[in-house]
Amino acid sequence: MRTLIFQSLLFFICSINGKAQSPSLPSTTLEEAGFNRDSIETLINLINETPHKDFRGLVVIKENKLVIEEHFNTYMWNTIHDIRSAGKSVTALLLGVALQDGLIESLDQSVYSLFSEAKNPSINEDYKKIKLQHLLNMSSGLDADSDDWRTPGQSSNWIALDDWKEYVLNIPLKSKPGENFVYADIHPLLIGLAIEEASGMSLNDYAQEKLFGPLGINQVYWFTNAANQTGAAGNLYLTTLDFAKLGLLITNGGKWNDQQIISANYIESLINTREPLPESWSRFADSYGMFWYKSTKTFAGKKLDYLFGSGFGGNHLIVIPEEQLVIAVTSSAYGAPYSHGRSFAITYKVLNALE
Repeated sequence: MRTLIFQSLLFFICSINGKAQSPSLPSTTLEEAGFNRDSIETLINLINETPHKDFRGLVVIKENKLVIEEHFNTYMWNTIHDIRSAGKSVTALLLGVALQDGLIESLDQSVYSLFSEAKNPSINEDYKKIKLQHLLNMSSGLDADSDDWRTPGQSSNWIALDDWKEYVLNIPLKSKPGENFVYADIHPLLIGLAIEEASGMSLNDYAQEKLFGPLGINQVYWFTNAANQTGAAGNLYLTTLDFAKLGLLITNGGKWNDQQIISANYIESLINTREPLPESWSRFADSYGMFWYKSTKTFAGKKLDYLFGSGFGGNHLIVIPEEQLVIAVTSSAYGAPYSHGRSFAITYKVLNALE
């Protein structure tokens, strides 16, 4: 009994200091992980002194060990947070799970073939021309653009509906699939709907059983509508640490402990699929593929290839497979002009602290 009370007290003390040791991840020191302590401590102090109080958390994991877990501005370690469009990158991981489970055949499968004609009689035959790979690369050719409310597939036209499927399965083509990158929430939503049809579960429930549960991610909210369809384009709330844990699936080739959750081949495709981005999108990324941005930059004299999921407000999950390094930053600077720039500046300082 005394041991239990002591453990609970210790857990509480850790919590009020803004830190908590993950039961599924061992920890290591900055020095052991190859980071310069002075540089990291200077960065933490700088974040604390920044006048904008909307930065939430920074987690760094290297070689499967927790190196940094810091929370800021009264945000606790166990506070779940809306990672916005970084949820699209999680949907890409779930597609890998569905392929591993045999629910979906391949990325070359047409979108049309993923939906029963009997259940979805209004499905547009244009979907026969669109492959899953086109959705993953935001190059479906559908008349949908997140930056243009006039396009019928733009999310403002369907997000308030109780049932999304009938509407989004009837969006026409505007251009040839595979030709142009056009960012649109309909792409991950269609993948989520396909997984739901194949599994008979909401994407949220499927994720809980097949992804979040095995990774020990217990605190999750993912918006699911009245028709039991989950918002696969975003609307996903996680703690900063659990956000980071998802990146470990990539550095570990789809494995969690001894369980192969996603095939290594799919993870390799997720890392290496690189389609050029329009110039207006290339400030922080060189290319895009499978709902992940890709880039190559030099930090501390070393050239690093990395991929990242990105969400409105400055929410980023950065993965550097070669270094077995994952960095998660959470921020609620929704609509603020500094949101992404600040989060990348913090990430770059972490990477420049590598010795």
